[in-house]
Amino acid sequence: METTTRMLDHGTPPERFARGWHCLGLADTFRDGKPHRIEAFGGQLVVWADSQGELHVLDGYCRHMGGDLTQGSVKGDQVACPFHDWRWGGDGRCKQIPYARRVPLRARTVTYPTVIRNDQLLIWHDTEGSEPDLDILPPVLPGIAEGEYTPWSWEVVPITDSHCRELIDNVVDMAHFYYVHFSFPTSFRNVFEGTQATQFMESKGRPDKAGGYGSPDLFLKSEATYFGPAYMINWLDVDYKGFETEVILINCHIPTGPDSFTLQYGITVKKPEGLDDATAAYIADKYATMFGEGFLQDVHIWKNKVPVQNPLLCEEDGPVYQLRRWYEQFYVDRADIASEMVDRFEFEVDTTKANEYWQEEVAENLRLKAEQEA
Repeated sequence: METTTRMLDHGTPPERFARGWHCLGLADTFRDGKPHRIEAFGGQLVVWADSQGELHVLDGYCRHMGGDLTQGSVKGDQVACPFHDWRWGGDGRCKQIPYARRVPLRARTVTYPTVIRNDQLLIWHDTEGSEPDLDILPPVLPGIAEGEYTPWSWEVVPITDSHCRELIDNVVDMAHFYYVHFSFPTSFRNVFEGTQATQFMESKGRPDKAGGYGSPDLFLKSEATYFGPAYMINWLDVDYKGFETEVILINCHIPTGPDSFTLQYGITVKKPEGLDDATAAYIADKYATMFGEGFLQDVHIWKNKVPVQNPLLCEEDGPVYQLRRWYEQFYVDRADIASEMVDRFEFEVDTTKANEYWQEEVAENLRLKAEQEA
């Protein structure tokens, strides 16, 4: 029987950056009286706090002669360019030119609407220039502002030679949890609707591997939702040797170029009753390390794989094409959003066959390990 060799279609990166809310980091890191540089959307942004502590975000280059505003200074409520001291306000208007009689009427620059949510600074980006959609913001997490959780443990990881879609694909990728993160996904389901994409998973660690989620004493119940193209909240019920902990993981990114992005992730742990703050912080740090190792396992894969527009799938691989269709809504004009991008879609992966094979493989690995140690 004649067969046709399947070729890889690497595709091309989108010509625009995703429409939606993007997280720049923990808000308080920008409240030190200095301008901050953030790579984003093929250029750079400047972030600073005014005299009232309100955060502002503009394009990072002065409209006068191109000075780097991130190398300037904060003067009053404005960011001052280091080149000629033009002062820019949070509304994008030039407020003062110390050596000039008047400010030109056209002295305006690009400004990004901001929202503080769950202690983080989010900005709205849209190539079409639409007003920020407050209805699709990530939800306020109960208990964070009330001090019921530990302070955020926050990490930043630059990723090059990968489009951020590689990160999004993980939402439906059941099998990689076994091979990359060393765990057994015992149940796995996806729901996509509107601007949200959710993964429901239960898993246990592999006894033959360490690192990431690889521990036979670790059981996870996970609900992870992308709220728009770049901000995911992962609610985790963690059971380690019978000690149960509620963990919230924020996984967010901001595109820096057509094939690069900055990954950020934060961990906070609900303070268990009866534990002091120092012990709760210690637990949070341990989980931050564990989930951080998991992200680094993904990063290693992304740095060494190629993009695949036409992945060849088996039924246990999950709804990859449906997820990508959902994700496409953020890269087209609002008028071109099709119903299949936003209509409710549900899919549950049957993990029975995979777990049968994986259990046998782990048993064999443990047998060989015991022989080598004998």
